Amino acid sequence: MHIVEIDREPFHELEYLDAAPRGGTQLRRLPLLRGRAEGLPAELDALLICSDLQGRARAGDGQLRLLGEALAFEYAALAELEQVPPPDFTGVVLAGDLFAAPAADRMGATGDVREVWRAFAGGFRWVAGVAGNHDLFGTPHEQSRFTREPGVHLLDGDTALLDGLRIAGVGGICGNPNKPNRRAPEAFVAAVRQRLAARPQLLVLHEGPDGASPGLRGNPEVRAALGSGKVLVICGHVHWDRPLVTLATGPQLLNVDARVVLLERAS
Repeated sequence: MHIVEIDREPFHELEYLDAAPRGGTQLRRLPLLRGRAEGLPAELDALLICSDLQGRARAGDGQLRLLGEALAFEYAALAELEQVPPPDFTGVVLAGDLFAAPAADRMGATGDVREVWRAFAGGFRWVAGVAGNHDLFGTPHEQSRFTREPGVHLLDGDTALLDGLRIAGVGGICGNPNKPNRRAPEAFVAAVRQRLAARPQLLVLHEGPDGASPGLRGNPEVRAALGSGKVLVICGHVHWDRPLVTLATGPQLLNVDARVVLLERAS
């Protein structure tokens, strides 16, 4: 896949509560950006891509829910108005960190994000992606059962073929391997190299590469591992002012930290 362009201005925004740096909550807006890509499979009208949705919002049922759950409700409402492609023909890609404290008043909270994944799996064509460093999926037995639920493709050193789209994923971040969703740096980069050997069209990471430019933070060793392939890398974990970078070596980097990108077919 190759992204042709992403609009500068969002076509929609979703209000949500986020933890304020000095305590309490703040009101923020989640931007939904429309983009166009070549190579989208014929079975799909669009891909909905996001990460780092660490907030709470009122969903269509009036309940204060995790932001990702509220986004699934919001997208369905926009589809009813024919403002976005139908969910049945929209795949969802999640790049991790989807939890927020119940009152959205504490930064860096860690917790169970299965309901976000289920909200997408239940209403969209499928959902695929990786865990962030703040994501939990229940006990090991519960996580194993969860990964077998219909439409769920939680990747960590795996590759899934969905509607002809080969998607690989490596979850978590570099860090102490004794902590959840962390690998030693050399093991993390090795896992990325191993997935690239499967020649995916999409590589989903939580901790992604840097953008080879000031302000585009990330892991330079991951960027070096990408080589000259034409892969589209989806990542989050740190925020970039612009969502898309095309490296001189070929790969495209799509950073969706605290933003949503809806990729439709380029005409």
